[in-house]
Amino acid sequence: MRTADPKEQLVHIPVDGVTLEGALAIPANATGLVLFVHGSGSSRFSPRNNFVARELRNAGLGTLLIDLLTRVEDQDYERRFDIPLLTQRVLRVTGWLQTQAQTAKLVLGYFGASTGAAAALQAAAALPEIVKAVVSRGGRPDLAGKNALTLVQCPTLLIVGGSDDVVIGLNQQADTLLTCRKELSIVPGATHLFEEPGTLEQVATLATNWFVRHLGKMK
Repeated sequence: MRTADPKEQLVHIPVDGVTLEGALAIPANATGLVLFVHGSGSSRFSPRNNFVARELRNAGLGTLLIDLLTRVEDQDYERRFDIPLLTQRVLRVTGWLQTQAQTAKLVLGYFGASTGAAAALQAAAALPEIVKAVVSRGGRPDLAGKNALTLVQCPTLLIVGGSDDVVIGLNQQADTLLTCRKELSIVPGATHLFEEPGTLEQVATLATNWFVRHLGKMK
């Protein structure tokens, strides 16, 4: 059953001396919330992530799309690939969510894209009692590192395009290191950005089903 898309709320989260901007939207009676961890060069305005976020909200899940780098920081190309920095920001944003009345009781999941998937997995490894599901879209989970991957406890879904040959191999390597409940799903005919007709819809369906299954219960 589809729910009405709630109005997005602009939020400002102080982190490490800077302020991060995000768009928070929570449907009525939501039990789960998905934090989007964007990849290099992307932002909370990513049309692909926003498409997936709308589908999640239609299924009754809240979403937070946030820029983990400020506009000034994002101009530094190397920062976009600074996984420890991105992970630290994800942890700080998660901590903020735990203190807010409207989000503190929601079961939390991460949706990571590209390099953001590595930061999402590192953060999930550090917060096993809080993060209950992870989905990676065209991600680089290998960049999370062996130690973090072996420590992830929550159910993890890796989605890769069937024509994204190099990234398929990197996801397969990461999959072998994950010891949690896991699944590697390959979308036939899709390239890295899932721009082919119908492929992003498949990503949204896979992600929604995964999160609904694992974020459907209150804490």
